[in-house]
Amino acid sequence: MTQAPAIELKGISKAFGPVQANKDISIRVMPGTIHGIIGENGAGKSTLMSILYGFYKADKGEIFIAGKKVQIPDSQAAIAAGIGMVFQHFKLVENFTVLENVVLGAEDSGLLRPSLARARRELKALADEYGLNVEPDALIEDIGVGMQQRVEILKALYRKADILILDEPTGVLTPAEADQLFRILERLKAEGKTIVLITHKLREIMDTTDTVSVMRRGEMTATVKTSETDPAHLAELMVGRKVLLRVEKAPAKVGATILEVKDLNVTDNKGVHRLKGINFHVKAGEILGIAGVAGNGQSELLEVLGGYEKGTGSITVNGQAIDLTGAHSDGQSRRARGIAHVPEDRQREGLIMDYTAWENTAFGYHHDAKYQRGIFMDNAAIKADTVEKMERFDVRPPDPKLAAKNFSGGNQQKIVLAREIERNPDLLLIGQPTRGVDIGAIEFIHQQIVALRDQGKAILLVSVELEEILSLSDRIAVMFDGKMMGERLPSETDEKELGLMMAGMTKGEAA
Repeated sequence: MTQAPAIELKGISKAFGPVQANKDISIRVMPGTIHGIIGENGAGKSTLMSILYGFYKADKGEIFIAGKKVQIPDSQAAIAAGIGMVFQHFKLVENFTVLENVVLGAEDSGLLRPSLARARRELKALADEYGLNVEPDALIEDIGVGMQQRVEILKALYRKADILILDEPTGVLTPAEADQLFRILERLKAEGKTIVLITHKLREIMDTTDTVSVMRRGEMTATVKTSETDPAHLAELMVGRKVLLRVEKAPAKVGATILEVKDLNVTDNKGVHRLKGINFHVKAGEILGIAGVAGNGQSELLEVLGGYEKGTGSITVNGQAIDLTGAHSDGQSRRARGIAHVPEDRQREGLIMDYTAWENTAFGYHHDAKYQRGIFMDNAAIKADTVEKMERFDVRPPDPKLAAKNFSGGNQQKIVLAREIERNPDLLLIGQPTRGVDIGAIEFIHQQIVALRDQGKAILLVSVELEEILSLSDRIAVMFDGKMMGERLPSETDEKELGLMMAGMTKGEAA
């Protein structure tokens, strides 16, 4: 007897006004498998899964779970059908404990104490069975994002989910946390759970899934067995053209030292020593990549170089000292010294989300002469300049009046890059350049970074993506616990050695 699909969607369509997010989509997901759904930002992946989870109602189409047609008007109906969803941005109450978050909305009765007691027992049993070890009495605000994701998975399992949907689950995880997540997913699969993995990372698809479906512009373009495809083919299906998966760049033509950092120390407002005697330099015409697990001082390094944080020690740009005391130290003074900064979090630090694209392209540079008309800002000149930037950086849609929040993540990143790169800086500080960005935009962003380097600019690149660090950098420095563990040439190292250094070890110590 043929086994019924765990999930079958037939002819699903969904429009938001004039935008057709899903167009006549049909898909089958077999039980006990990991099924990947990939596509660029805006391809309709999350909309489709939100329909399955009851967040949206399809305009037309049918949903079958284990061969039976079901109606899913809301998330409670999805949970009743055995579906759980782990969102890209977690749905946890930060000042509640792990246990309270797991039981929230699934209490046995009006009496909370018996519900918590039962939940504690079940939580321990689930954690033991699936390797999802958590501290039940820890506050969410006190645990890392990797542990928070485990809590989200436990919430779904506690509600008896047989189908788990994970939306971009590694977007906020370090490489080590991502590896741990995939080990957990394999264990869930071995126990008979069905997993739908939404991602745009081809490596994750190839390493993790049994089957992969590709979406482009709201339509399903293909479903293939993962073992019968390769990253280049999937990328072409996603984007509609051949995509360069490796960074092509000529050998660096290194010039004079642009940035020199000596004995840099930073202590935060809680008295924690975040940077401990940092020393390095970046020369004209080269990319220095900083590798490390998030939280080991890379963010503080970018902040002090960008003028957001105070420090002690010495920083020089083009041989001239930079003030670290805060008295004459801010982003404006850094820009005046030829430093441009693409921050790690584009939405919190790079853009004002409710403001338009043209307003965002002027931030930090609004005093420039070309943006002035007497004592007033020349808004028409800023808008015209934004149109040119959007064209050069392929920002879609190319509408300068659109609010930043209405662009996809990749196009938001392009707006920030256009603003900073077009200022012809001597030094570009760039943090997590392709975080949450789809494959077509990644290719473009990498090309822009290499082009700036080839113009003789110095680039300091911070990324938690080791593959990105290895392919873009001319030299690699590794940070651990606020210290520099050493430097390597990309041609003379690999992910294994860098991973050991990121954990504070050398090859000899690991052996």
